[in-house]
Amino acid sequence: MMDASEVFVTAAAILVSYVLGSIPTGLWMGKAWRGIDIREHGSQNIGATNTLRVLGKKFGALALAGDVLKGAIAVLVLGALSTWAHAPLACGAAAIAGHTWSVFLRFHGGKGVATSAGVLLALIPVSTITGIAVFATVAGLSRMVSAGSITAAAVIGALVLILERDPLTHLEHDPVIRGVVLLMVAVVIIRHRTNIQRIMRGEEHKF
Repeated sequence: MMDASEVFVTAAAILVSYVLGSIPTGLWMGKAWRGIDIREHGSQNIGATNTLRVLGKKFGALALAGDVLKGAIAVLVLGALSTWAHAPLACGAAAIAGHTWSVFLRFHGGKGVATSAGVLLALIPVSTITGIAVFATVAGLSRMVSAGSITAAAVIGALVLILERDPLTHLEHDPVIRGVVLLMVAVVIIRHRTNIQRIMRGEEHKF
């Protein structure tokens, strides 16, 4: 059982992870460097895909890297501050929550794909790399980032259920890991519900 100081450190790490995840990378870059609010253009989303669409490849790549790093730093750096075994997972989940419901945007935000990728790359890299490969294949064939994201999320969720542990980090896929990862997957898919509707109508944005 953690003592009071350990509880404080753990709670602080989770809170800082949430604030870190809340940073709207693409939105702030667009405003600072181009004077553009990307929420007024394209899909009106704050994520890397819309940043790419509105601001171009360089800014899209920077937004993607920033959003992925938010998740990875939460797991590898902030999660390591606590002695609680599930602190990295909790910090990663907090970063995703921050990106999805940002404190800087009145609890609105992005769809959490890139930040989830950063978290899962740090926790379960083999399943996540497989998901990224699926994303690249589906997005490349369909020319729809949303289709790739939804499919990749589903594949990662399935692999977490099928595999007993990650072959690279040897992290056991215990009920807590499985439950939280499946929750992350569900959030990503639910946040894409309007994309799913557009895909079914044949009206989804393509790149």
